[in-house]
Amino acid sequence: MTTILIRGARILGGAPSDILLRDGVVAETGALAGAKADQTVDADGLVALPGLVDLHTHLREPGREDAETVETGTQAAARGGYTAVHAMANTSPVADTAGVVEQVWRLGQEYGHCDVQPVGAVTSGLEGRQLAELGAMADSAARVRVFSDDGKCVSDAVLMRRALEYVKAFDGVVAQHAQEPRLTEGAQLNEGEVSARLGLTGWPAVAEEAIIARDCLLAAHVGSRLHVCHVSTAGSVEIIRWAKSKGWDVTAEVTPHHLLLTDSSAERSPLGPYNPIYKVNPPLRTADDVRALREALADGTIDCVATDHAPHPVEDKETEWAAAAMGMIGLETALSVVQEAMVETGLLDWAGVADRMSVRPARIGRLAGHGRAVEPGAPGNITLYDPSVRQPVDPAAMASKSRNTPYEGLTLPGRVVATFLRGRPTVLEGKLV
Repeated sequence: MTTILIRGARILGGAPSDILLRDGVVAETGALAGAKADQTVDADGLVALPGLVDLHTHLREPGREDAETVETGTQAAARGGYTAVHAMANTSPVADTAGVVEQVWRLGQEYGHCDVQPVGAVTSGLEGRQLAELGAMADSAARVRVFSDDGKCVSDAVLMRRALEYVKAFDGVVAQHAQEPRLTEGAQLNEGEVSARLGLTGWPAVAEEAIIARDCLLAAHVGSRLHVCHVSTAGSVEIIRWAKSKGWDVTAEVTPHHLLLTDSSAERSPLGPYNPIYKVNPPLRTADDVRALREALADGTIDCVATDHAPHPVEDKETEWAAAAMGMIGLETALSVVQEAMVETGLLDWAGVADRMSVRPARIGRLAGHGRAVEPGAPGNITLYDPSVRQPVDPAAMASKSRNTPYEGLTLPGRVVATFLRGRPTVLEGKLV
């Protein structure tokens, strides 16, 4: 039995409180002046949050270990305050069988920086032709409950209906990458004034909104759970708000970069115009979209923040815009971006941050043991965060194997000081343990 005493942490930003971790769980909280422990951590001025949970992480292993591995990706997650991540299925081979999801799950257990919950593919090979082995993945050691062809849309309405029907048997959820393929052929940037000025093929908002509307109706028709990945437009927000008003079981996520950046970054930014670091799927949208996304996250229409951490090697990003890969890394900067976009604007307090970055994603992903309040009896999954500092983003200092962050050159608030996974420190003083 090991004990750790955290002194003076502000649980959810409240009054200072001590937290005693014993044998992997929270044993006591409050004024624990006489408490003794094997290790004491000074948390004066730090905010204590339940360990963060990411519903949308690309770990790239197996197949693209040049971009990221389960080891480096979970190190990045721990550095960002995460105690659990959902590993997306677009690996090579695709995570469309029990064997592949179990491989990813076991790698997560081996490295132990955070829990790794594999996401299973909806269709075999992400090809959109036939359903993958959904039941076998659900029954596997990985106990998959989230299924997604992320990176590609399940555009066939019949297949999407069948998937929604199938996952009901084991309380699963289909997480849709909403992108009508015929409306986005060759698309490079949000369709609007910026894409017109830069001469880049536009990516219309309706390509996302049409799929979301269709899938909300399908989910309601079969009585199943739908989760909408990386919502990016004001119109999408309104559709999701309408679906929720009907009582349909629809949830949604937004990425940190869609809460902070706009398509104008591709035209004018500290990194210069036409920089493919800003090329992402779905694309960065307008300031009006950003405003709508922030308000929707604040009022609960959008349930949670998910990073869509998408690492790429240098050669896949440092090339001309049209040839560059889509995606940004985000695990190590997510909490800072949320502080900048939501806390410092008064839209969320720290209890709200805990709800959107831990409680709700754990509930959607059906992750027992995560997303629990920092109180006696709960697993010792805790993030200690210093919101008072501001520091420049340095890609070279990151734990991720890739460096494709859009925040290079920006100064963001906050720093993750410590992360505890079931009472064991994975990060202390900002450094991996």
